Amino acid sequence: MILSADCSDSKTIGLKKSKKGQSENYFDVREEMAVRMFLTASTVGEKNKIYNEYLRYPLDKMISSIIRRYKLYRKDMDFTEIHTDTHSFLMTKVDKFVPSKEKKAYSYFGTICKNYLMGQILKDQKEFNRKISYEDISSDLENNMQMVYYIDIEPEGNENLISELIISIKDILDKDDLNENEYKLGLALSDIFENYETIFPATDNNKFNKNFILLSLREITNMSTKEIRASMKKFKKIYHGLISPDET
Repeated sequence: MILSADCSDSKTIGLKKSKKGQSENYFDVREEMAVRMFLTASTVGEKNKIYNEYLRYPLDKMISSIIRRYKLYRKDMDFTEIHTDTHSFLMTKVDKFVPSKEKKAYSYFGTICKNYLMGQILKDQKEFNRKISYEDISSDLENNMQMVYYIDIEPEGNENLISELIISIKDILDKDDLNENEYKLGLALSDIFENYETIFPATDNNKFNKNFILLSLREITNMSTKEIRASMKKFKKIYHGLISPDET
């Protein structure tokens, strides 16, 4: 039996197994000692026995309580999935707990679970916002022909056009009549066009990937779609002057 002679005195260390729900203090002296025994156990079998008999239920109870108390629910995951994921993560951190008179396993485990859940929620929200932002940009751009860039020349001529665009954009950046947003947009456009082959290769109909262009501009400049549109006028004029010089 893994509970040695030193551990068999339930009066001393409180490791007498109790039924679920028997005590309001589901994580007390007995469980604190069980954690210490778990950490010092020399075999996987010993650890499993201690975990299954003394820690599984208290940890399940703790995680359920934390999720409900702090309303740490995650999108697209039901309670069981959130609970199982959190419990699995917690078990990867148990061995990092260093017992001391000032530190309790209960507090350590609770902090681990709360931080993990909040971190995952923030991560989920960031991913959700990124998708919504991209979908918003894509939909907005698809319906706004002013933000579509057509290349009305043969594919082999794209490289010359891009080179001319870069030179023209850098020329306008040297002028003093650009406002802050126009200047930021000019820098972003210059950077994008200098890397156009890897960022947005032309499609078969010679139309650049307009969604990705605007998304990139939003990310680089931290400007809204409305601000980008307003600041794009001078650069669109340069572009149209290159593809239709007789019309400018």
